[in-house]
Formats: sequence, structure tokens, C-alpha cells
Amino acid sequence: MGTVASGVMPADQQNDGTNTAILLVCCSDQRGIVAALSQALFGRGANILDADQHTDPEARQFFQRIRFDMTELVGDRAALEAAIGDVADRYGMTWSLRYGDHRKRVAVFVSKFDHCLYDLLLRARSRELEGDIVLAVSNHPDLAPVAKQFDLPFHVLPITKQNKAEQEANEIALMKAERIDLVVLARYMQVLTQDFIGHFPSRIINIHHSFLPAFIGGRPYHQAHERGVKLIGATAHYATTDLDEGPIIEQDVSRASHRDSVADLVRRGRDLERVVLARAVRWHLEDRILAYGHKTVVFE
Repeated sequence: MGTVASGVMPADQQNDGTNTAILLVCCSDQRGIVAALSQALFGRGANILDADQHTDPEARQFFQRIRFDMTELVGDRAALEAAIGDVADRYGMTWSLRYGDHRKRVAVFVSKFDHCLYDLLLRARSRELEGDIVLAVSNHPDLAPVAKQFDLPFHVLPITKQNKAEQEANEIALMKAERIDLVVLARYMQVLTQDFIGHFPSRIINIHHSFLPAFIGGRPYHQAHERGVKLIGATAHYATTDLDEGPIIEQDVSRASHRDSVADLVRRGRDLERVVLARAVRWHLEDRILAYGHKTVVFE
């Protein structure tokens, strides 16, 4: 399965087991949803700290994020989940519940570009992220020294046309063995197969160096320069089997002019890539995103 740099990235000590939880729900829009969820939580002794909701009138879909305190919880977590499940069954909801004492485990996939990897690792070290980056995976050995600076396990899995299926199977096995909750493609210059993506639905975030849907593919800055665009951008999205067409999480732009060379656009674009990817990762780790169809709802 390739080589591994020794060392383990220390867990974020900010996790003190805060007795809170976050509930995300999605269902067709109906009357009484908010009241039913509130009553279910109240009935189990939970205290709602904040709640945000959104209704898509065209799709007729309802979305809600509820953060609540469990200090006076009546019964155990299984009873709480059963109460939520009863409401979910009644309204046909899909839902997820994360407890405050569980920190998501993150794997970062990279190739040869280091700017997004450095940025994420520095943010993790500064305790900006509500999750732990526990390993990096690469199809090249070039960024092993970066991982070593942060005592991060670095797995090198070279990929060719001949071994792609085998190496992806190794990657999937590694993600499962390490209990990875989120895969971040930090300029990982490989197209993932349907099999890999199918193992982690809405749990793979990619950073694309373009303001999608413009300039998909591997050389967007060159395409932008050829078209003489006045804005360049970066897009963080969930990876799907349709290349660069997954639900968009975050985007940002920077102005360009006729004086800019391709190198200028690349340099300016990398600044955007860092920030946009970091926002998307942070929001996912904070359970602020619900994906549906080709869209996302991002709760502030």
C-alpha cells in the first residue's frame, strides 16, 4: 500500500466533550415539522441553543439545523435517537445527529501542490477546525516533507492506468481502517472512480481552481487567460461521478485584467483556493451543510 511517514498528528485538545449535539434534517415541506422536532427534543430534556431552517419552494424541500444542550437529557442517547427517529418516520425525513464529544476524522488527498495542504494543517494546528486531520494520501512522494513537519502520517500510493482500481481499493480500505469521516481533495490531480465516490457520498470535498461551471478540467487558468476573463475564482464542491459538477459549497473571486499572465492568475488563484477550501471544510465539520440534488444549503 505504499510508504508511510512515521508520527501521528496530535488531537485537538479543544475537544472537552461539550455536552451538545447537532441535528440536521431534510424532508418534503409539510406543516408541523418544526413543532414536532422541538417537542421531541423537549420531551427528552434537550435544550435548543440555536436553530436555523430553510424551505426551497421550487423543490418543496425543508431543511433544518438544530444545536442543543444535553445536560438535562432524560434517558440515554439511544432514547433520544428513538424520539427523533419517530418524528423522522412520520414526516419522511433523512437526518443525521452528531454529538459534541465526537470529532470528525479527516484525510487529505494531495499530489504535488502544497498550498492547500499547508493551509489546512496550519488551521488545524491553530484549532480553527472542529475535526482532526489524521493522515494524508498522495500519488506522489513530493509532499512527504510537509507532512513530516506536522507529524502527519503520509501514505504514498502511486497511480497508473494499470493499477488505478487496485490503488483505489487500497485507499478505500485505508479510509475505513482509519474511520475517516471526511476526504478532502486538496489539489489531488486524479479523477476518482464511481466506486470510490460511492463509498463516501457527500463526504468528499474537492477544490477546483475555477469559478464553476466555467472552465472545468485540469487547466482552467490557461483557459481563463485565453478568454481574457476579468474575474477568476475557486470553487469548493462535493465530488460526484460527474467531473467538477458536484453540489457547490463555497466560491470566491478575484479581479483580473489584460495585463495578467497565466502565472499571475495561478498565483492569485492559489490564494482563493486556500480560503475557499478552508471555509468548505470548516462548514462541513460544523455540520452546516445539507446537499440535495445539484445544490447545497449552507447554514450560517
